[in-house]
Amino acid sequence: MNRSSLLHNLLLGARSVVNRWFGNPYAAIGLSAWQIKLLKHLPEGKLRHWHIAGHPLWFRSPGELMHGLKEIFVEKIYEQTLPSNAYILDCGANIGLSVIYLKRLCPTAQIVAFEPDPANFEMLHRNIQSFRLQHVEIKQAAIWKENTRLTFQSSGSMGSSLNPAATTGLEVAALRLRDLLDRPVDFLKIDIEGAEYEVIRDAADKLSCVKTLFLEYHGRFDQNQELMEMLEIVRAAGFYFYIREAAPVHPIPFRPQRSGELPYDVQLNIFCLRD
Repeated sequence: MNRSSLLHNLLLGARSVVNRWFGNPYAAIGLSAWQIKLLKHLPEGKLRHWHIAGHPLWFRSPGELMHGLKEIFVEKIYEQTLPSNAYILDCGANIGLSVIYLKRLCPTAQIVAFEPDPANFEMLHRNIQSFRLQHVEIKQAAIWKENTRLTFQSSGSMGSSLNPAATTGLEVAALRLRDLLDRPVDFLKIDIEGAEYEVIRDAADKLSCVKTLFLEYHGRFDQNQELMEMLEIVRAAGFYFYIREAAPVHPIPFRPQRSGELPYDVQLNIFCLRD
């Protein structure tokens, strides 16, 4: 490496460090550095709102809000080219950050968003109204492999999930994804906290109507075969895929943390595309 190349690489490295230390990636959505710091220290659980991207955004968990803003608005995990009047199914919309982002990405999009958790659904409804989003339909229902009612473990957070085997918990409506794939879908987002394997397996032969698919996979090591089967279903449907770790569940993979507090061993973002 010559001297000029070495100097150039050193400057790039220094710029990266400075941006990481002093940059504010949230400035694009109207949050200052001191607001970010304040958000990180707010107590959990209280319903509150902050102005984000020019509108009040309702939330209860500052930590989850920061995580969602980072994934969706900073890292742009749903960024793509969508056609005018795109038809989008958002399965697991939580408080609506994904809906807000997708409407910014494609203002004419028609979005149907599903969220079973009552507390999350309340905030989803508030946020859709606050951002004055048009052509967005929200349904308080879980996505599942049949139309039924199921037990749901509600925490008012990103961790709320279906538990079909449970005998206690909140009973919610569940809708069969397969039945919803009755027309071309430009983007199908599935983030349903562990129910994705059963849902994708049931809808396997209907995925041909989907242009792009996002899956957040949650599983344990003893469910690795299910992950492999799900990836094969996606491949057979004509997608190729890119996988990124959604959360570093085990910082040292060869020494996984064996803790009953960890609901999942593997948490992946799976981006499914077509040529």
